[in-house]
Amino acid sequence: MTGKSNPFSSLITSPPCNLQRSLLTISALTLITFTYLSLKSLHFPLQYSSPDISVTRQVETSEEFTDIYHSPEVFRLNYEEMEKNFKVFIYPDGDPNTFYQTPRKLTGKYASEGFFFQNIRESHFRTDNPDEAHLFFIPISCHKMRGKGTSYENMTVIVDNYVQSLIMKYPYWNRTLGADHFFVTCHDVGVRATEGVPFLVKNSIRVVCSPSYDVGFIPHKDVALPQVLQPFALPAGGNDIENRTTLGFWAGHRNSKIRVILARVWENDTELDISNNRINRATGPLVYQKRFYRTKFCICPGGSQVNSARITDSIHYGCIPVILSNYYDLPFNDILNWERFAVILKESDVYRLKYTLKEIPDEEFVLLHNNLVKVQKHFQWNTPPLRYDAFHMVMYDLWLRHHVIKY
Repeated sequence: MTGKSNPFSSLITSPPCNLQRSLLTISALTLITFTYLSLKSLHFPLQYSSPDISVTRQVETSEEFTDIYHSPEVFRLNYEEMEKNFKVFIYPDGDPNTFYQTPRKLTGKYASEGFFFQNIRESHFRTDNPDEAHLFFIPISCHKMRGKGTSYENMTVIVDNYVQSLIMKYPYWNRTLGADHFFVTCHDVGVRATEGVPFLVKNSIRVVCSPSYDVGFIPHKDVALPQVLQPFALPAGGNDIENRTTLGFWAGHRNSKIRVILARVWENDTELDISNNRINRATGPLVYQKRFYRTKFCICPGGSQVNSARITDSIHYGCIPVILSNYYDLPFNDILNWERFAVILKESDVYRLKYTLKEIPDEEFVLLHNNLVKVQKHFQWNTPPLRYDAFHMVMYDLWLRHHVIKY
């Protein structure tokens, strides 16, 4: 058999050669595929290098509309719709010395009323065509009547006669019995004067600075107007946490039960700066306002009414407001989540006020302070008005309420 070729030798050597070739082929294909995929992944971002507008907007939205709002995205969308579509008709009739035509003060603790009257008159929300209006503004200014020495009884008669004349002259009130009408008053005089006109108070939207429930305030119908003492004496506070070394501050008149208790319990405390009288200007310029800059928490107890300009002072100066009231529908409460930038307490909590504030961790205080800075623009009146300022927030609240009525 030696010297002869083996017929099976090719069969014996062939499989290893085929296997080798197959492995080489697979390796080559794998290398090519891997290279292709790697190059494709490198070029993938280049295909989408231009900015995605929707993504950019979402980023902006997440930064601007945070959880200081109950529904951030809903607020953003509804606000944009309001800016485009909302129309208000202002009744032109009435005694020019009493109603809409009278210039109003833009200073003092009732300035919100004056700012609203001026802003609505000059804004794009105003329409001279009542048929395209969503709401109707009844331009009553009871504060002006009070300045002329008019009694509450006579004010009620004047308001009643005025509204009755609008009902007789125009068809708009009777379509909804006044549910799409509103009036604005910051002074408690306006609340008292209009209480004597039940069909006005119960049917129309009241935009008032005294929204305690004991004066018939209806949260889902009425609007809480922020009481703002403008112009602010000093710039807005913020990003100044290291300067806030006082735990809590309040100074004011003892014109309510809760204020009497607050002063009696805490006026001699070493960690709370509590005074049972307003700070005398003779002690130095702007001493009262400067205290806000040095304090972490500013106590806001109700006075003769539950509302107080101290709340918006606290917000402006960067001092966390401590709301000490049992019944107070806070301004923009259906839009803003007050628990994100304020401390809400019942009046009975006054007895352990210091301990409640000391139990708030530093990191929570920092978060409250940062959120407070974000909402400052909502409590600022401007002429002309700016987006998201106090005027626009009131208009937004009215916009929400106009959806309740369909005709």
